[in-house]
Amino acid sequence: MAHAAPPGRGGIAALAFRIITGWAILGGIVLLVVALMNVASVIGGIFGQPFPGDFEITEMGVAIAAFSFLPYCQLTGANVTADIFTARASARAIALFALLASLVAFLFSALLLWRMYAGLLNQQEYNYTTTILQIPIWWAFVPVLISLALLVVASAITLRQAGAELAGRQP
Repeated sequence: MAHAAPPGRGGIAALAFRIITGWAILGGIVLLVVALMNVASVIGGIFGQPFPGDFEITEMGVAIAAFSFLPYCQLTGANVTADIFTARASARAIALFALLASLVAFLFSALLLWRMYAGLLNQQEYNYTTTILQIPIWWAFVPVLISLALLVVASAITLRQAGAELAGRQP
């Protein structure tokens, strides 16, 4: 069951949907750039000129990209589900499961946001950097925190929508 903001509908949910979609696209661009950098590094390695620090950039870029997709997956209902358990369930039971899943997503995303922020502060305090390029590790935390904040928003929207569906109302 997709929880995307209905097309043409105004309000905060529609705005959040546009922002979250744009953020996911940016994550896809980051992933594409990482892939192209790895190709350049492999080709450069053949000629004795590999891309320095490619592993460091790959680690940071893939983490940033993966987190950027989470809010979109939550908002559109694209997360992994076990439909085998709900195949014969009533619409009300499915709505209840959607409500519970959105509640768990909301609580877990808020917890992750809180702890990742603490991690950012820790990385800044100890000034950890990557080994080769000396990139401050905390730089990667900033887009991850934005992704988690958007995940909190997406989870709140799907929680509201699931609650309305369970109550038999249109969100």
